[in-house]
This record gives sequence, C-alpha cells and structure tokens, in this order.
Amino acid sequence: MKNLIFTFLLAGLLSPFIGNGQGCMESDSDEGVAVVGYVQADYDNYFFEEDKNGNTLNKPNSFYFKRARLGVVGSIPYDVSYYVMAEFSPVTQGQPYLLDAFVTYAPFGKYAKFTMGQFKSPVGLELNTPCHALHTIRRSTVVNNLATPFRDMGVMVFGTSDSLFGKKDLFAYNIAFLNGSGLNNWDDNKYKDIAARLVISPWEWLKIGGSYRTGKQDIKRTDQIQTTRTRYGADITFEYKNFMLQGEYLAGVDEGQASSGGGCGGKSSLAADSLTFSKSGFFVQAMYMTPWRVQPVIKFETYDPDKTSYKYLFVEQDFIQTTLTFGINYFLNDWTRIQVNYLYNSEETAKLEFPNDAFMFQVQVKF
Repeated sequence: MKNLIFTFLLAGLLSPFIGNGQGCMESDSDEGVAVVGYVQADYDNYFFEEDKNGNTLNKPNSFYFKRARLGVVGSIPYDVSYYVMAEFSPVTQGQPYLLDAFVTYAPFGKYAKFTMGQFKSPVGLELNTPCHALHTIRRSTVVNNLATPFRDMGVMVFGTSDSLFGKKDLFAYNIAFLNGSGLNNWDDNKYKDIAARLVISPWEWLKIGGSYRTGKQDIKRTDQIQTTRTRYGADITFEYKNFMLQGEYLAGVDEGQASSGGGCGGKSSLAADSLTFSKSGFFVQAMYMTPWRVQPVIKFETYDPDKTSYKYLFVEQDFIQTTLTFGINYFLNDWTRIQVNYLYNSEETAKLEFPNDAFMFQVQVKF
C-alpha cells in the first residue's frame, strides 16, 4: 500500500513534465542548445614512503586528467530545460560515462522547479559547489566519504524564495527522492533515499545551510550487512568583499548487523547484535582574492571514520586524519585557472605518523 501511495504521489507531481537538478554548469542562452564543458589537467606528487604497518606505498607521481567533461544544456518553450554531461577522463572508470542527465520543469519560476533524471545529491556545501569552482583541487575527506553517493537517479523539487519576503533569496531548498545506489546504477532494493537541503541567507554576506539524507541499502560485505545509512550536516559561508570563510560539518550513522557463517559457499546468518558506526568530520577554509587575480587559500579538515576503512589518495586506511592544505589560485581570465596545493597530513589515531603528504598542480579551462 505504501508503495502504491508513493507511486500515485510521484505521478501527480511529475505529470506536467518529463523532469532538473543541480548541474555543474549553466547555459548563457535562454533558448536553444549550448555546448559546455571544462578540462582539468593535473600533476600530483605523493610524498609516500611506508604506511603504519611498514608496507611500502610506492605511490608514483603522475600527470593525468582529473576531469574532462563535455555536455549540452538548453531550454525548450515553455519552462522546460535539459542538462546532459559526460565524463571523458579515463582515470575514474577507464572509459567515458554518463555523469548527469536530467530534465527540469519550472512552472512557478524560481519558487519551485521539478527535476527528474540523474543529478547531484543535494547534501552538503562543498559537494554542491560546482566542480570547476572548488577552492582547493580535491574535496575534503569527510565530504568524499559522507556525502556519497555524489550522484544518483531520482526526482527533486527545489527553489528559492526569490523576492517574496522583500529580500533576494532569503532561503533556498532542495528535496529529493533517490534510488540510493549511486551513479548509473539500477536500484537494488525497494527502498528510496530521502535527501534534503535548506540554506538561509539573512544578509548578503552570510549563508547558513543544513542537509539530511537517509535510506536503506542492501550492501553485503564479509562481516556486515548494512541496512540503514543516515547523513546530516551544517555549513556556513561568510563572504565580505574579496574575503571568504567557509565551514562545514558532516556526520553519518551506518546501522547493520554482524553476519556469521557463509564460508565456502554456505549461507550466512545474522547475529543478534547490531553494528553501528558513527562517522564525522569537518573542514574550515579561508581565502582572499587580491587585485592581481591571485587567491591564497588555507584549509583545515579532519575526518573520524569510527575505525572503518576508507581510501585517502587511493590508499586504504582506518584512522582519524587531519589535513592542512596550503593553496594558491591564479585566474588568468574568467575561463582559465591555475591551482597549486600542498597537503600536510597528520594521522591522529595511527600507531605511528608516516610520510603521506602530497603536492598537487592543476590547470583548468572551461567553455
């Protein structure tokens, strides 16, 4: 019955259109189709030697493409727009793949827009910062782990208050129903994730945001069957003239049950005790745009995985890590940017601190 009710509600919501989410780029044209995209050419040098167990990490330095994206955006009379973006960088999956594809219907202007397709999850500040507008080369570790999956298939309603309360965009909101299975994946269960974000801007120089996402998964692992995944967070942006200060906190709770048996093709059984992992972290970053188009950036971040494993710069680890990023952004023009980052890493709960700092260099061109 619940599924039937949800289906009818969904059909009623989407019947006027085929349905936009939040993409990374926008078209300058009000009508017709436009080709958009950007290329990020990178060089990374990892100062890795041995991990906490004395194993040689042997991470080479390399030139590569972090992102090479090409897409089309446009609008159709009346109130319908579309967005399709593909990733051509071979680093992530080894071949091109569909990144975003959605249709948006905006019968109520900025107040309410309806999207259907594959798009970014509305969770978090840094995740919803366009990929070509990130202030550091890589997203924070807490965002890379707790805002996932970054993209999903589903429907979303979003909008702003516009000038309804006598002030421009006093608040903005996003509410989405998602598969929960991530990029280009068919849903693997009957449940749907619910994700939401609210941003309040009482003054032009201040934005305060909150995010939430929850859903059930059928992710089977050797020693765990995860059943519920919940994420919540808060963020703030202070921007005055050429100075910007941002901070974001994200927390997540994964609830599952321990499994026993199942070896040699046998069937596993659930133990009585459930497993709960509480993960959290935050980042704070500050930057200042000088008159010479040079923008120094400093960023402090930390992530507590609650002893679960996660990947940092392609290396598996399970300890609390703090990262201090020193960066310089140089804008040659409105379309070309050079970024230089040095990442100093400190392992708080590892047995020994080991060399795993990194130097990153990126040239970006967007069109």
